[in-house]
Amino acid sequence: MPKTVIHWFRRDLRLTDNTALHSAKKDADQVVPVYVLSDWKNSHGWTGPNRQQFLCGNLESLAKNIAAIGSRLIIRCGKADVELERLVHETQAGAVYFNRDYDPCGRAMEAKIAALCTRLGIECNGFDDSVMHAPETVLTGSGQPYRVYTPYSKNWLNLDKTAPLPRVTSLGAEAEEKVMSLPPPTLAHWDLPAPTAQILASGERAARDRMKHFIDGGILKGYSANRNTPAGQTTSLLSQDLRYGLIGIRDLYHRCAQIEKGSTYIKELAWREFYFAILWFYPEVFEHEFNPDWRGLPWPGTDAAFQRWSTGTTGFPIVDAGMRQLLQTGLMHNRLRMITAMFLTKDLHCDWRMGEAFFMQQLVDGENASNNGGWQWSAGTGADAAPYFRVQNPWLQSARFDPAGEFIKKWVPELKDVPAPLLHEPPKPGLPLAKGYPLPMVDHHTERDRCLAIFAKHKAERS
Repeated sequence: MPKTVIHWFRRDLRLTDNTALHSAKKDADQVVPVYVLSDWKNSHGWTGPNRQQFLCGNLESLAKNIAAIGSRLIIRCGKADVELERLVHETQAGAVYFNRDYDPCGRAMEAKIAALCTRLGIECNGFDDSVMHAPETVLTGSGQPYRVYTPYSKNWLNLDKTAPLPRVTSLGAEAEEKVMSLPPPTLAHWDLPAPTAQILASGERAARDRMKHFIDGGILKGYSANRNTPAGQTTSLLSQDLRYGLIGIRDLYHRCAQIEKGSTYIKELAWREFYFAILWFYPEVFEHEFNPDWRGLPWPGTDAAFQRWSTGTTGFPIVDAGMRQLLQTGLMHNRLRMITAMFLTKDLHCDWRMGEAFFMQQLVDGENASNNGGWQWSAGTGADAAPYFRVQNPWLQSARFDPAGEFIKKWVPELKDVPAPLLHEPPKPGLPLAKGYPLPMVDHHTERDRCLAIFAKHKAERS
């Protein structure tokens, strides 16, 4: 094996339970760790300051952790294949190690890296790390990808689960001083404004603390019963940590399985990987409806309606609370993601792609596969989606999941003095729930009927 190798950090910003990093250290005397910053301004425009700020903190933490074990994180900016080729020449590395990504952009870059390594005559070693089971390994009996979650999850749950790997405690000698590195970035690197949200603490240590609190603090045990209640911490708050690989999926799975194997939370991890598989086998979902029957479906919603939704001023308390939570924290409770997404698509008739992009601009945990899957599920167009005629009533949703109005009043302070029962029903005509709070922008029942008519007309025209 080569004496010196490169580990290309991507969405695996940790030293514990890191498959490629562990293999690189096992195979070589010296591992040169590198992270290549992309030029945000030239990306697809789905990355905003909230997620970039979290990334900045994660890279700063990773650099400190690597320095603590006697090495140095090399940070470059540009195209990964170009920067990695330069680094190979500078370090005389004989191999590149990395953990695979599953979205189309990540796969395309991996193909370039593989071609680069072939041209340079060095090894290219990619590993599955951010999922328990790679998309190609969870298939039907006939070898086809699943299109429905339930049979996928049954297969996924029955597969053997790899144990977590130990923390890497040495990477060998630090790269020579002549090997150039940028400092950990700030938002000024991308000419971005300060984040609008209060971002969670970044870095591997903070993520592991959150994991411990979720598992040992009783939240996991109550997850099945409480996960749809948005008030208080009823969920893991680990989605951004999985997004950036601050914790290993194997580590998380096995810690949870020790308490309850096959728990509701573990099934949610399977949902995450189901959407990874959908994106892997059907990358066209980025542009089109997963269900071809709904391609070309009209979305007559207006920009003005989208603006009110995106600013949390719809006059529907539960919708506005969810959107304001997103704007102020960069996160949103999963039940609220469903409610707000279905409201935009089914009540306001706006294209799900508009909401998908807005969420990706705001979410700290923005994950292409899960975000796309969730939006297409809510719109009724995706894999294993809610049928188009299932249109959630936001008034009933808030009565069911926030009966005391605790969540609503936290995020919509204009309503703090409104009796809870009034938060869950349309106000009387012309009488807003509170001073300064808008009347409902639409009548839910009217818009539900309109939605069903749009879908039915499209279905009839296609048949």
